[in-house]
Amino acid sequence: MPKPYPEEFRRDVVAVARKGEISLTQVARDFGISQSCVKNWLKQADIEDGHRPGTTRDESAELREARKRIRQLEQEAEVMRRAVAYFSRDVNPKMSYPLVLDLAADGIPVAVTCRVLGFSTQAFYQWKRCPVSQRDWDDAHLINAALDIHADDPAFGYRFIADELPARGIHASENRVHRLCSAQRIWSVFAKKRGLGRKAGPPVHDDLVGRNFTATVADAVWLTDITEHGTSEGKLYLCAVKDVFSNRIVGYSIDSRMKASLAVSALNHAVALRSPTATIVHSDRGSQFRSRKFVNALSVNGLRGSMGRAGACGDNAAMESFFALLQKNVLDRKRWATRHELRLAIVVWIEKTYHRTRRQRRLGRLTPIEFETINRPALAA
Repeated sequence: MPKPYPEEFRRDVVAVARKGEISLTQVARDFGISQSCVKNWLKQADIEDGHRPGTTRDESAELREARKRIRQLEQEAEVMRRAVAYFSRDVNPKMSYPLVLDLAADGIPVAVTCRVLGFSTQAFYQWKRCPVSQRDWDDAHLINAALDIHADDPAFGYRFIADELPARGIHASENRVHRLCSAQRIWSVFAKKRGLGRKAGPPVHDDLVGRNFTATVADAVWLTDITEHGTSEGKLYLCAVKDVFSNRIVGYSIDSRMKASLAVSALNHAVALRSPTATIVHSDRGSQFRSRKFVNALSVNGLRGSMGRAGACGDNAAMESFFALLQKNVLDRKRWATRHELRLAIVVWIEKTYHRTRRQRRLGRLTPIEFETINRPALAA
């Protein structure tokens, strides 16, 4: 079954089609998808905006939540039934924790059992494990969560870590997070540390490209990097993935923040559209590409990571040349008022001009789409 198009790509297609400057047939041709696909996305977008009847994503989410609630009620009923039988044997209330273990073995979550029986999950787990200081126990969990957050994105310092902790169920003051992060030497890669010196982060991959930006087959070597540009609303960041065989941008992601998820989204976009195998993905040593999220995405999709040296722009020169072209043709053409306006301009230039109009001498004066079509008969068929 083919992979679905990324949500970010769908929103961009709908936004371009709604402008009404070109026909749906031309939009489909520019983005390399079918016209029926564009119509279906427009229909779903109209439903989401309330312009036509239908089931929205929020309604679908509500239905899933209702089913989840029904499942929880069934679990709570099972807990009550088992608890009546258990307590009818005159068991000491302090020994009700074994019932939690029995229900957990049968698939009833501990949180559900504790809520129904009226005691906290913390008390249960304190009984189950070796007794330790609650403060030390909480600090250990906070440190583990901080390490996970920092591993996902090394650019995060203690302030960002403190903001992310509530999403993981941990609530702590910023001063406490700062104290623990300092003790564990959890610092942002951009932080200035006295007496430690500022060095580029260690590479997580070897350099498998060696400035040889050529390939004999498609999807053999991909290049990726991140660029930024300012608008009146703030900065907009673009992460692009380029195939050196045809110079085609096989995946991209655009966001208002330069996080590890930006690089992961661009990679997932490329994988969804190309389905590569054993492809080399070359980047610089930016924290987004050294993050655990990006490394895991490479591993899950069977891709091979590659990294250039710190401060050596030439190690990723082919990608830098694309960003220079984008800077001259789009970013510097005028002052951009909103991120949305700049986003549409970037997407249209990549999908329409760069892919299907602009001819390149290295490709024999062909566009990237024409070059791939000629050299990949299966794709043309």
